[in-house]
Amino acid sequence: METGEARLKRMAMRSWRRGTKEMDLVLGPYADARLATMSLTELDVFDALLAENDQDLMAWMMGQKPAPDRFAPLIATLSAFASQRLRAG
Repeated sequence: METGEARLKRMAMRSWRRGTKEMDLVLGPYADARLATMSLTELDVFDALLAENDQDLMAWMMGQKPAPDRFAPLIATLSAFASQRLRAG
């Protein structure tokens, strides 16, 4: 059985090592900033999102396709987080 600490490490690694650099740059910083403070429910949704295909994630993030209902709030949060980082950077 995976410990909480091991789960966070796995999710952080998976956030930074996607398959496309674009998703690395969206999910990695978000994971670094938020994983440690997420509730179990939020972690479950983020973990499920990490199992999705990068091309689908990018289309959802860019608004080219609607995100599935279970991911829509997280996609909105990720988009806002990425936009804020771009403005600050």
